[in-house]
Amino acid sequence: MEVQRDPGSSACILIVDDHEDNVELLRARLESWGYRTDAAADGAEALHKVDTAPPDLILLDVMMPKIDGIEVARRVKANESLPFIPIIMQTALDATENKVEGLEAGADDYITKPIDFAELKARLNSMLRIKRLQEELEERERQLLEANERLRHMSQTDVLTGLDNRRYLEERIEEMFEHAKRLNEPFACVMCDLDRFKSVNDTYGHQAGDAVLKQLARILRHEVREIDRAGRFGGEEFMLLLPGTVLDAAVTFAERVRKQIEAHTFTFDGTSIRRTASFGVSAWPHPRIPNCDVLVRAADDAMYVAKETGRNRVVRFDSDEFNEHLAADDGSDQPERDAVSHSRLPIADAGVRWER
Repeated sequence: MEVQRDPGSSACILIVDDHEDNVELLRARLESWGYRTDAAADGAEALHKVDTAPPDLILLDVMMPKIDGIEVARRVKANESLPFIPIIMQTALDATENKVEGLEAGADDYITKPIDFAELKARLNSMLRIKRLQEELEERERQLLEANERLRHMSQTDVLTGLDNRRYLEERIEEMFEHAKRLNEPFACVMCDLDRFKSVNDTYGHQAGDAVLKQLARILRHEVREIDRAGRFGGEEFMLLLPGTVLDAAVTFAERVRKQIEAHTFTFDGTSIRRTASFGVSAWPHPRIPNCDVLVRAADDAMYVAKETGRNRVVRFDSDEFNEHLAADDGSDQPERDAVSHSRLPIADAGVRWER
């Protein structure tokens, strides 16, 4: 629990003692030194006040009814929701074992009754200085964690669209594919490429092209589930990874996204245009999909079949249409298609034929 205080205010000290005279004496002395004070007459009240408004320091008597000071210290230090609160134990017992018990319970220091106020002032200053150092350390650690998180996010995110970048996608697909194989769960890959995107840049400029890609990314982000991954694989090509999804369901998903893009009006600088997208879909398990490289290549090739057979279509890698198109090509235009597909991954079996 964090309490916002006026930065110019003095430290607040909670006095916990079941003797009212002791409380009043300590309160008067502490306030004369510039501290703010609060008081509790027993351990239960002290714990309630600590939970409600954590003080900067607790001056805690050991011998109290209901819940003694040892137990109060133990509970305060065990409460991870509380900030660091120094505890100075007050005890009339000068035996070493009593002091050790208090320190082991979580007390940070102790002072023996009757209290020497010069000693008390020194111990208060020391404990509050440690508290300030602790708070400064925690703040530096918080800032470091935030900086590391920003760096992690930047290393995994495409700057333009805010989706996963290619490097992160390639890392995640390896992990997700192996996870699917271990659990024998289906896993689908969808490749999406915006149709006639070059004309957007050529006609309206690259800033317009960037605006279109950002809007496309928002559509993809809206359509995927929380467990899916959506990323920009390169240029106007996007990859969608769908764990737990069989091929038919992945095709249905891609068709839904295709319709969303077809119906969307892309706007920039007062201009409105319409564009479509072509999709290729592959999935595991399949006898022709031995690894994730081939999974991606299958979806990528299916996407290019979609573009070459009219655009604005969804093609699955094992369809008759796909195999017939590849058979008609007979590999004659493969170098040209490879040159266009700047995003292809290397595959273990470049000669694989996709069959139903």
